[in-house]
Amino acid sequence: MTPSVDALRADSPWLAIVPMKRHSERVPGKNIRSLHGRPLYFWTLQALSAVEPIGRIVIDTDAEEIADMVSRDFDVQISMRPERLRGDCVSTNELVAHVISQCSAYDRFLQTHVTNPLLTPHTIADAIGALAAHPENDSLFSVTRLQTRLYDSAGAPINHDPARLIRTQDLPPVYEENSNLYLFSRTSFNRRRSRIGAAPLLFEMNKLEALDIDEESDFLLAEVLMAARARREMTAASV
Repeated sequence: MTPSVDALRADSPWLAIVPMKRHSERVPGKNIRSLHGRPLYFWTLQALSAVEPIGRIVIDTDAEEIADMVSRDFDVQISMRPERLRGDCVSTNELVAHVISQCSAYDRFLQTHVTNPLLTPHTIADAIGALAAHPENDSLFSVTRLQTRLYDSAGAPINHDPARLIRTQDLPPVYEENSNLYLFSRTSFNRRRSRIGAAPLLFEMNKLEALDIDEESDFLLAEVLMAARARREMTAASV
């Protein structure tokens, strides 16, 4: 039996929410597929577990198999999705709403995905610190900077003038929501029923660390980057 989420206690101010469903349309079984010798979920949960302000991690899932695997590897709480929240077309905001409705002891939440295997404890802690330093913002989400020539589907330029070819590094940046980190309070979420509040703080991340696994090619790139990171850590440890 998995313990009830109602048993959570606010021994630290942040609750981390990690959705993990069984089915994946583009990369079958990706949440438990092996990456660099470990299940994909291992890397994100390892990072979250190393961040001191996070008091508890809740795994939101529709699969007992996932619940059992994750519980063997990490000290987490399991929230099984009700039938109405199962399937490929359910909004993450609806999943988050279900979890926080069960966790009355917590008022601040962090949501991420196990498809962000390169996310580090340092970056997570920096994001928490950034939001704390900006009380005028009610939430935070992570972004990746883009400085390239962009067009809409009709071929119209979005962020540049094709007749005036300035260097791409001089273009005004635009930012892509990269799905790595969302920080929000219970109040800000309930106002809009959204992880992103009315006055969000954009938190810029390194493009490679922000890799989000959506396609098979992303898995291949993640393997290369994880191996490179392991080599760097081994070299640093031997110095």
